[in-house]
Amino acid sequence: MQGANAYAKVARSALSPREAEAAVLLKAAGRLQAFSGQELSSSAGLNEALMFNQKVWTILAGAVADPTNPLPDEIRQNVTNIAVYVFRTIIDVMIEPSARKLDALVSLNHHLAAGLQGSPVPSAS
Repeated sequence: MQGANAYAKVARSALSPREAEAAVLLKAAGRLQAFSGQELSSSAGLNEALMFNQKVWTILAGAVADPTNPLPDEIRQNVTNIAVYVFRTIIDVMIEPSARKLDALVSLNHHLAAGLQGSPVPSAS
């Protein structure tokens, strides 16, 4: 009986796909934000955070590219365009680290996460 109760508790606390996507975007933003306020230089830690963000956006871009995705075409195209911007910015930050570029990535992640959570503005973190 304890096993069934534990399973029911986990099932109730499981995240919806939108909540999971928002959580991963916020995690990626947090990893990038850890480098804010520092003298930015190319480092293994920064590159690791950028690569994590790239993986997140690769998954999002792949999901909206799937022909069975139920989102309207306009939203799918917008997410694709944002993903292209994110990929270019990640490469730019790897080549020439800049707080402005890093902040743009963090802001995008926060804004998209807020939208997925149904919030009009991103939560402060």
